[in-house]
Amino acid sequence: MRGRSLRRAAQGIIVRFPTWATNRILVRAAGTLFSILAIVACALVARRLTSTTWPLERTRFDLVASAACAYLASFVFRALGWQRLFPVGERPDRSRCLAACGAAAASGVVLPFRLDYIVKISTLNRLGGVRLGLEVITVSIVTLGLVDAVAMLPLATAALVTSGSVFRAPLIVVLLFCLGCVSVLLAGKRVVRLRLISRSRRLAAICARVSEGTFSRSTFAAGGFLLGCWLMRALGNTLLLAALGVGFSPTFALVILCMSAAASILPITAGGAIAGVGATSVVLVALGVAGKQAVNFSLAAGLLLTTSALVAATAGVAGSLLLTFRRRHNGVAVG
Repeated sequence: MRGRSLRRAAQGIIVRFPTWATNRILVRAAGTLFSILAIVACALVARRLTSTTWPLERTRFDLVASAACAYLASFVFRALGWQRLFPVGERPDRSRCLAACGAAAASGVVLPFRLDYIVKISTLNRLGGVRLGLEVITVSIVTLGLVDAVAMLPLATAALVTSGSVFRAPLIVVLLFCLGCVSVLLAGKRVVRLRLISRSRRLAAICARVSEGTFSRSTFAAGGFLLGCWLMRALGNTLLLAALGVGFSPTFALVILCMSAAASILPITAGGAIAGVGATSVVLVALGVAGKQAVNFSLAAGLLLTTSALVAATAGVAGSLLLTFRRRHNGVAVG
């Protein structure tokens, strides 16, 4: 009798999922579908323009693999640099930072208006470890952008000096942007006195916290890691250019790096990687590279960068989950 009553009660139960869970599933499904459609569209366009099956056809595998490793290393360096910009007592582990950087870069393929920052913050908060407030994460991201531009300054200078007059004007703009970030960091707390910033308490508080750690040891360490990130990107571009038969040209790699980074910042683009593909193709054609090779390199670089970002995100999530499991296991053992 008791078993029958339980079965009858179970039959009358209606399982309802929370609205937020349903919305999240729908958003992820829509994002995945849009990403697949974008990739298929890019592949069809590339096949139409270059008459090749895929961008890495007839390339040197050893150079392509080396370029992929360099791109993956750039995400590791970026994660290490970002981690250093958090306060010591509120510093997440390296795996969380790697997962957030990888997820943001992968989602940036299709997300407009720099919405990849939302993915970065969400990924960082969902993984276990030290609890982080929104203000702490915001300060770290703002500082990351400033220090990142400072780290790019020597590469932008080298690109301006070694390249011709074709990209002199846009490279000067990139160089001025980097110098502007240097000025903001050097100004320190004096930036808070500006009317535009002092009107908002929250914005003033964020700027004040950014200026507090400008000349700290951790900030200089972060700058070194971020410089390593840009160097790995430049190395990956150089190796991929050689793999596709364009030739070994560090100058081309530096110009591509600077112009793609500048294009990804624009809020009107469809996505960081898509903007980078278009900007890279235009840059290479202007530098004298054949149109088919330019499109192949742009798509190949986008493919390798996106794949490296996914690998970095997966490795970061796995590492973070492993650390969380170890903490809980040690806590149970101690208890």
